Amino acid sequence: MGKTNAGRFFEDYRIGQVIRHAVPRTVAEGERALYHALYPARHALYSSDEFAARCGLESSPIDDLIAFHVVFGKTVPDVSLNAVANLGYAEGRWRLPVWPGDTLRSESEVIGLKENSNGKSGVVYVRTRGYNQMDEVVLDYVRWVMVRKGDLSAPAPETVVPELKTVVPPEDLLIPEELDFTEYDFELAGEPHRWGDYAVGEKIDHVDGVTIEEAEHMLATRLWQNTAKVHFDATFREDGRRLIYGGHVISLARALSFNGLANAQMIVALNGGAHANPCFAGDTVRAWSEVLDKAETDAPGVGAIRLRLVAVKHGAEPFTLRGADGKYAPEVLLDLDYWALMPL
Repeated sequence: MGKTNAGRFFEDYRIGQVIRHAVPRTVAEGERALYHALYPARHALYSSDEFAARCGLESSPIDDLIAFHVVFGKTVPDVSLNAVANLGYAEGRWRLPVWPGDTLRSESEVIGLKENSNGKSGVVYVRTRGYNQMDEVVLDYVRWVMVRKGDLSAPAPETVVPELKTVVPPEDLLIPEELDFTEYDFELAGEPHRWGDYAVGEKIDHVDGVTIEEAEHMLATRLWQNTAKVHFDATFREDGRRLIYGGHVISLARALSFNGLANAQMIVALNGGAHANPCFAGDTVRAWSEVLDKAETDAPGVGAIRLRLVAVKHGAEPFTLRGADGKYAPEVLLDLDYWALMPL
C-alpha cells in the first residue's frame, strides 16, 4: 500500500468532519524580517517594539498577515491541494496577537458541500481555526474552495451551503485589552491622517506599484508551507504557468496601502474576499482602497475602519472594479473587505 498522499478530493469530505492539520509552526523574528523583505511592509506597530509599547503592547506583535498565512498554509494539504480555485472568505476574526516564539497550528471543520453541475468538481466550505501553544484561538475564518473529484462516478453529497455574515459587526471585533492609541505618534507612524480624516465612500489611490518576480512568490509560498500544486508545478496547468498564491497578492496590496493608510494598523476582521482573476509572475500590481464604514470602539483612542482593498495589474483604469456586465474587470486581481484599527 502506498505511503504517499495524493490529497483529498471532493468526494472525500463530509459535513461536520474536523481535520487537524500538520505541521505546527513556531514563528520567530526571522519570520518578520523575511516578510518585510518580501513585501514593502512598513506599518509602525509591526516594525518597532518601542512604537508598540507606546500603544500599550508589551512589544511588536507578528504581522497579522503572517499569522494568517501560517494558519492558512497548514490547511492546504488537506483542503486545497487538489483545488481548482480558492473562491472566497468570510467571518474572519483575529482574536489574539501572535508574538515571536508562539507556535501555531490549524484545525478545519467542513461546514458546506455543493457539487458543481459538470460533476467533475465541487465547492467545499471550511471554518479554519488557528491555535497558539496554549490552545487559544488566535484567528478563525471561513473559506470556500472548488476541489476536483478524484472519482467522477462518486455520488453527489447532499448540498449544504452555510449562511455566512457578509460583514463582521463592529461590536464583534476583538481588540487587545491593552491597546491604547491616546499617545500615538503620528510623525513616527509616517502620516498625519487619523480616523476622523476619512469619510465613508472615500477612495484612495495608493500610487505605488510592484512587479511580481517568480523567485519572490516561490519563496513566499514556501515560507508559508503552502503546497498547492498550481503554485509550484508548471505542468499542472495547460498554459504551463504557475499561479501566484492569492495570499501573496493580499500581503503585497496591504503593504502598498501604507501610502494613504499608514495608520490603519491592526487588521481585526476579514469580512469577505475574492481572488477575482489569476496573477502571474511579471504582473505589476497596484492597489486602491475604499472606505466602506467606520465605527468607534471602547478601546482608548482607537477607532475601527472598514476598508475595501483592491489589487489590480498594469493597465487598469483608476478605481475600476467591475465591468458593465457586473463581473470583475479583467485587470482586478483581489477584492478584499476588512476591518482595521486606527487612532482617533
